[in-house]
Amino acid sequence: MSQQLTVDHLHLAADYMQDYLKGLKSRRVAPTPEQVKQLDVFDIPLPDSSSDPKEVLNLLHEYGSPATVASAGGRYFGYVIGSALPAALAAYCLAGAWDQCAGLHVLSPTGEKLEQVAGNWLKQSLGLPMEAGTGFVTGATMANFTGLAAARHALLKQLNWNVEANGLYGAPEIKVVVGDEVHVSVLKALSLLGFGSERITRIPVDAQGRMKPQQIEIGAGPTIVCLQAGNVDSGAIDPMHEIIPKIQRDDVWVHIDGAFGLWAAATPTLSHLVQGAVLADSWAVDLHKWLNVPYDSGVVICRDPQHLRASMSVNAAYLPPPGSQGPYQYTPGMSRRARGVDAYAALYSLGRSGLAELIEKSCRHARHFAKALQEAGYQILNEVVLNQVLVDFGDHTDQIMESLQKDGTCWVAGTTWQGKNAMRISVSSWATTDDDVERSLAAMISTASDLG
Repeated sequence: MSQQLTVDHLHLAADYMQDYLKGLKSRRVAPTPEQVKQLDVFDIPLPDSSSDPKEVLNLLHEYGSPATVASAGGRYFGYVIGSALPAALAAYCLAGAWDQCAGLHVLSPTGEKLEQVAGNWLKQSLGLPMEAGTGFVTGATMANFTGLAAARHALLKQLNWNVEANGLYGAPEIKVVVGDEVHVSVLKALSLLGFGSERITRIPVDAQGRMKPQQIEIGAGPTIVCLQAGNVDSGAIDPMHEIIPKIQRDDVWVHIDGAFGLWAAATPTLSHLVQGAVLADSWAVDLHKWLNVPYDSGVVICRDPQHLRASMSVNAAYLPPPGSQGPYQYTPGMSRRARGVDAYAALYSLGRSGLAELIEKSCRHARHFAKALQEAGYQILNEVVLNQVLVDFGDHTDQIMESLQKDGTCWVAGTTWQGKNAMRISVSSWATTDDDVERSLAAMISTASDLG
C-alpha cells in the first residue's frame, strides 16, 4: 500500500489537534485509570501489511489523546513544565513537514539561520554577551553537560592537556564546587563527563537553598563552580553578584544552571534576581520550560565559542573541511531536528514585552497561590520569588496531594524540603489563567479541609 501523504491526512491531523486543544479547559488534567488501561489497544503484533495513515491517526487520537496528561493546559503545576505557545506549536508542525537535519548548513540553511537568529535573541533577552556561542540541545541536562564539557576543555588546555584526544587518564585534576541544593541534572552531567557526582565539594546553603558566599573557599588549581538560577523547589537563585567576583580567576570556570530561573533576566521587575549572571563563563537554559516551546528544547551558551566548539567538534572525510561553520560543531548531537524553528517562532510571536509578561504572569499566579493558601491557614515554606510555591499541610500533605491528583481539577507533585513533606506548585504555562488558578485553589482548599 502506498504511503503517499495527502492533504486529507494533514487536515485530519489538524482536526484532531484542534479537538484535543479545545478540550483542555474542560477535561481532567490526569487521565483516569480506565483511560490508561485502554492504552493496551496499542500492544499488538507488528502488522504484516501496510495500513492507511488515517487508520493510524484515528487510533492515536481515540485512545492516545484521552490518556495523555493535560500539561498543555493551564492547570498542570506538577513540575516546571510550560505549554507550547500557539506560534511555537504551529512552527514545530511546519518544521516536521520540512523534515530538516539541522546539524549541517548544507542539510538545512533555514535551520542554521533560525538557530543563529534565535540564539542572538536569547542572548539579548537574557542579558548575556552577544559574542558568546550557542548550541541548541534537548534540554537543561544536555545544556549543562555541554557547558561543563567546554569548561573541562578550557581548564585542561591551560595545563597543556588535550582531553578530547587523551581522555582523563592521567589528566590533571579539576575540582568541582556546587551548592548543597544542586539540581540532579548537573550531577548527571558531571557523572557523564567523568568528574563523578560524589567527588565534588558541596557548599552550604541558606534556608531558601541559596549558596552562602561566605562559605566558598576556592583553593589553588583548576576549578569549576556550578551556580544555580532557580532552585527546583523554592525558585531561589544563588547570589551571583556576590559569588562570581569573589572567585574569578583564569583557572576558575563559572557555570550557571539556569534551566528556568535565568528567564528572570527577561523582565525588568525580576532581573535583579540574576544580577551578576553575565559574569559567568557558560549558561544552561531550558526552552521547553518558560519559553513554552515543544519538547525537547534547550540551549547552552558559552562566553568563548572556541571552547564550546573545541569540546564538541569532530572531523571526518565526508564532513565539511575543518574551519567551516556548522551547528553540529557546538552540540553533542549531529543528526537532530531544527530546534531553532520553534524557538524563533516563540520569541518572534512574544517579542520583548510578551516574553516579560509571560514570566511575570506566572510569578503573579504563584504569589496568589501562596497568599490564598496562607490565608486559608496553611504554611508556605519558601519565599515566593519566582514561580515555585511549597505548601505544608501538616500530617495530611501526602494524602491531600494524592486526593488532588485523583480529583483531576489540577495536578501537583510533592517534594521533601528541609525535612518536611511539601506540595510543590510550579506555574510555567502561558495557558494558565486567573480562572485556572481559582479553580485549582478551590480544589486544594476544599480537599485540605475535608481531609484535615
